[in-house]
Amino acid sequence: MATGTARQTPGPAHGRRRRDKSQDGGRDEEARKRRRVRVAGLVLDPMTEGEVVEHVVASLKRGEGGHLVTPNVDIGWAVARDPEARELVERADLAVADGMPLVWAADLLGTPVPGRVTGADLIWSLSDAAAFYGYPVYLLGGPQGAAAQAASRLRGRHPRLRVVGADAPPHGFETTEEGYAEVKDAMLAAAPRVVFVGLGFPKQDRLIARLRQDMPATWFIGCGAAISFAAGTARRAPAWMRRSGLEWLFRLVNEPGRLARRYLLHDLPFALKLLTVCLLRRLFS
Repeated sequence: MATGTARQTPGPAHGRRRRDKSQDGGRDEEARKRRRVRVAGLVLDPMTEGEVVEHVVASLKRGEGGHLVTPNVDIGWAVARDPEARELVERADLAVADGMPLVWAADLLGTPVPGRVTGADLIWSLSDAAAFYGYPVYLLGGPQGAAAQAASRLRGRHPRLRVVGADAPPHGFETTEEGYAEVKDAMLAAAPRVVFVGLGFPKQDRLIARLRQDMPATWFIGCGAAISFAAGTARRAPAWMRRSGLEWLFRLVNEPGRLARRYLLHDLPFALKLLTVCLLRRLFS
């Protein structure tokens, strides 16, 4: 395991190997950026879930952190109207498609991505990797009690996982310096290497942008409702609905009061327009 390696003073050859690894990481990063595709004004990395986990782990081994965002149709709608939201996605180190309409649109444009990569899945797979390599994890967000419950369930699947914090800060904490400082200080004291932030876009990503200034070696995952899903306080759609692009319908039926306006007035028209435009471009290009 990586955590048991003794520290040594590197000799010339060892130092040379370390520099070569750093250079390889830089080349891999440049190659990844060249492969990026643009869909609905969103920059996406065409990566599988496994490739995302490998990328994050490789960065952590180099002592580097990052910000991962998982754009879906709702984020696409926001980005189309809000320059600040667009910048948050553009500045993220990784952006992977969490939404079948984005996957379909990328395919229609001739720049396919392998498939959906969701925060709800990454909270499990990245926690698995963190347990294996000994990287401490922090959960921030969700309703009261959800983060602690999610931490318990994650440890149940990965007994070696170190969850060093599980916090559900009060609504509006980020609007005051005192509220922000309390969250930041608790996280700095815990010193996690992987942080799942489930506060919804763009709130979670604005917070991540601030926290990264003090925690450059930590990976932050903007994961939306993933903490609630992991806790079991919110139900995920059946696998066939997720594969068919109908997860939004499942959530709408279960939370109509909260989601009807967002899904029916914003996201569904945006998705239909996006797919129509992409189809026409394919037919007439």
